[in-house]
Amino acid sequence: MSLFDKVGAVYQECRGVLGRSMRQRRGRLFLYTGTMSASPVDADAVVAATRRWVERAVIGLNLCPFAKAVQVKQQIRYVVSAATATDALLDDLCAELQHLAEVDPQQTDTTLLIHPGVLHDFLEFNDFLGIAEVALQQLGLEGVLQIADFHPQYRFADSGPDDVENCTNRSPYPTLHLLRESSIDRAVEAFPEAEAIYEANMRTLRRLGHEGWVRLMSQPD
Repeated sequence: MSLFDKVGAVYQECRGVLGRSMRQRRGRLFLYTGTMSASPVDADAVVAATRRWVERAVIGLNLCPFAKAVQVKQQIRYVVSAATATDALLDDLCAELQHLAEVDPQQTDTTLLIHPGVLHDFLEFNDFLGIAEVALQQLGLEGVLQIADFHPQYRFADSGPDDVENCTNRSPYPTLHLLRESSIDRAVEAFPEAEAIYEANMRTLRRLGHEGWVRLMSQPD
């Protein structure tokens, strides 16, 4: 049975899983709280690297003009999945989608689900995005939430593997970004020319160049 065929079955599992507390699921899903017990995933290090990328690249280079506000308000939820297989990641994704749909937006506006143990290959990661969209539909959250994607090997369809423009979507680890449609709508209203952001980002990365990107991400804290 393909993973696409499993989505319906996993959805049924998710409905049961979502009724459990996050504490019961800590064997596979790690919510960053500042201190972590020993685990197969060094969640502290993963979150630290992701925060650094958000602060230096996403906000520092203004790749996403909407990101600074939620970062300042501490409304970004960083979650590290310890999944090492796609079905386990799908389970974690279902849980986080439902959590974001139910939690107060003032507490959590957006979620970064970081999964360092699975989907290292970008093409496989890209294939999984279709499954993620099916899960969003199965949970009845289409039109409520969106899933964006970042990956260390990210490559736009019309770019070469070494084009610096790809860095706009290159994160330290494979990451699924869960967003509220309502927040996107407000952001678009605040930035009427939001469609120009992509081109602005391309120009920013071209000016920075590969060496500049490496320096930016390797600077000590």
